[in-house]
Amino acid sequence: MLIKEKIEFKAKLEQVWDLLTNPELTRQYMFGSEVISNWKVGDDIIWKGKTEEGKDIIYVKGKIAEIIPQQKLSFSMFDPNSGLADKATNYVLLTYSLHTHQNITLFELEQGDFATVENGKSRFEEAQQGWKMVLPLMKKVLGE
Repeated sequence: MLIKEKIEFKAKLEQVWDLLTNPELTRQYMFGSEVISNWKVGDDIIWKGKTEEGKDIIYVKGKIAEIIPQQKLSFSMFDPNSGLADKATNYVLLTYSLHTHQNITLFELEQGDFATVENGKSRFEEAQQGWKMVLPLMKKVLGE
């Protein structure tokens, strides 16, 4: 079970890369969460936000698997608040790919494989619903 999405932005490659890696921008489309990383293979990546009570919380954590600036970003991901065991077999991989043609940047994502993780079906459905909300917000942040 893989999630595959594509969306075109009327923005430069650099702007879309910034949208994906700048905590101030991710906060605007990713449910108030900031992405934090040193952006090197093997380094941690976290999505940090606040609870309704105002407490800091890490919503997603993982490791950078591959990074080619302004082209590709892959990282493992796991929700440490899910109640599932924090073990490698419960992480899924999320890959962002960027391609440009004239003034259009194509953003592709692939997330999964949910068939190999605990509670995979519900996690797949939840992530799929999340992307349906997030992708239009990403366009809005870029002024589209």
